[in-house]
Amino acid sequence: MAEGQIVKALSGFYYVEVGGEVVTCRGRGKFRKEGRSPLVGDFVTIREDLVWDILPRKNAFDRPAVANVDQLVVIASAAIPVTDPFLIDRVAAVAALRECPVVVVLNKWDLCPAEALRAVYEQAGFTVCPASAVTGLGVERLAALLAGKLSVLTGNSGVGKSSLLNALDPRLALAVGEVSRKLGRGRHTTRHVERFALTGGGYVIDTPGFSSFDGAEANWALKEQLAECFVEFRPYLDRCRFVGCSHTKEKGCAVLAAVKAREIPRSRHQSYLRLFEELRRLKDWERPEI
Repeated sequence: MAEGQIVKALSGFYYVEVGGEVVTCRGRGKFRKEGRSPLVGDFVTIREDLVWDILPRKNAFDRPAVANVDQLVVIASAAIPVTDPFLIDRVAAVAALRECPVVVVLNKWDLCPAEALRAVYEQAGFTVCPASAVTGLGVERLAALLAGKLSVLTGNSGVGKSSLLNALDPRLALAVGEVSRKLGRGRHTTRHVERFALTGGGYVIDTPGFSSFDGAEANWALKEQLAECFVEFRPYLDRCRFVGCSHTKEKGCAVLAAVKAREIPRSRHQSYLRLFEELRRLKDWERPEI
């Protein structure tokens, strides 16, 4: 029996790093019977080339299928393709559900400095890193933010996740997709979940993009805890006049007052309203059994 960490999952095989070596394993049949699966990032015990047991996790995401994440790194851009702040906000809300810190990296700064996005997310309390995979801007700072941690990178396709990883560590030589100017988006180049070690320290997991981020279970959890998942709302939540305030239009709402006073970025509250409306349409009878 040995302990290690899963670094890649592909076609029913789990690649487990044990003592500096990678062992190819299958999962025990009991995981399927129990309705759970080993995930990249899981610390596991292995026996006879089988993942024998999954050690306790500090967090886990459904899509991408990863566990024990130290931080979520959202790559965004004000250049082609332009990132919709709502996508950042939805991902950040899911990360808050998992008690996972978020770093916002604003790539392609050389093409279009994303000062408006920078102002919004710095005010909301996120760590923000302007960057350019072309000029090297922010690469050293990003390397420092990643050092010693397991980070998941996500962002809309074509925003430069793989390019940034290559700038951080040229050894990776990840495939880079071209951006369609007609469509304003790129093609996904990441096909499976894999942990990469960085020469500067730390590990990263690249993902296919926002479209694959987490799943239906997260929507139900968000519906129940949405306001708490907008972290800058938290100091105001117990100051509303009415219990059960939805923070959408009520009189005496402390969150709305904070938005009006510019203590909470208006675009963040707009994302909250959009998510609130989406999640409100979920019906209890549609909830899948777990």
